[in-house]
Amino acid sequence: MTRVARRFDAINLAQGFPDFAAPQLLKDAACTAIQADDNQYAITWGTPALRTALARKYREWYGIPVDRDREVTVTCGATEAMAAVMLATIDPGDEVVVLEPFYENYGPDAVLCQAGPVFVPLSLPEFRLDPDRLRRAISPRTRAVVINTPNNPSGRVFDDEEMEAVADLCVENDLLAITDEIYEHIVYEGTHVPMATLPGMRERTIIISGLSKTFSVTGWRVGTIIAPAQLTDAIRKVHDFLTVGAPAPLQAACAVGIDALGRDYYEGIARDYLRRRDVLYAGLRESGFACRPPEGAYYIMADFSELSALDDTAFSTWLARECGVAPVPGSSFYNRPEDGCRLVRFAFCKRVETLERAVARLRRFFA
Repeated sequence: MTRVARRFDAINLAQGFPDFAAPQLLKDAACTAIQADDNQYAITWGTPALRTALARKYREWYGIPVDRDREVTVTCGATEAMAAVMLATIDPGDEVVVLEPFYENYGPDAVLCQAGPVFVPLSLPEFRLDPDRLRRAISPRTRAVVINTPNNPSGRVFDDEEMEAVADLCVENDLLAITDEIYEHIVYEGTHVPMATLPGMRERTIIISGLSKTFSVTGWRVGTIIAPAQLTDAIRKVHDFLTVGAPAPLQAACAVGIDALGRDYYEGIARDYLRRRDVLYAGLRESGFACRPPEGAYYIMADFSELSALDDTAFSTWLARECGVAPVPGSSFYNRPEDGCRLVRFAFCKRVETLERAVARLRRFFA
């Protein structure tokens, strides 16, 4: 859809990358590292400075004690992190439970392991997790549950009841919880609760996150994995064969960012994204889309049934070409394309001015 947006000169609300600058401190730190010739291979599982900063952050923010030398792995983005985690922990013939709608890579990553993804739909329209539906999806072959909160694409922040239900089933069935927490600091309603903080879950939770969303540097590809030591050994082996390591000067800059940017920064980005959310949400509703305000992350899933009889793929291309605003087809996030064929996803990680221009186009077009 980014290519489609470029072809039609449409405002790209499809791919989730910001159109505004990263913190100046972070950019300066990257330039300093490069000028200091920090341009060769880092330790494959991450520089000591970044692993130290991550361990300190997890302790201070969530009360999770982390051994920087035995439990932290730095990867080339959270996407590589998920692939490395699954290849290290999932065997052929296993099953991996994936909540639906889902970020597109989870199912294919399971397939790469010769395992079977088992999809559990969230209950509409709130995208709530049904514990009974999740229980029914677990079989003797189940090895892990993948949970992404705050969620892409739905914007849900799973509440205590939902998180505890997943934890209870993991403990009861001796399962791993693979948690994608890349949007951990972009929360508007509720609270982000890491699965690893729940009773019995520290030793069976693998936390995937990264710096791209928090610091607005999606092109830097610096992802992170926090996992128990015995799992980290295997994860690091796979990561080493996949990519060797993330860029050394960018790791140095991210370590500076974690150390220097305090809670005021994280609270500030949440406030900024809330304003952007409200601009886009109001515009979508006024234009005839059916949607709910997301509780976290920076996406809105919208139903266009009242606006067009096209399917989601055709509608997305038509909207980019005729209206000048590009979303992502909803079927991208479902195992069965027909389940998402009336939905599209809009990203609001853009300047307010960009969103206001997009909203103005939508209002005029659907007036």
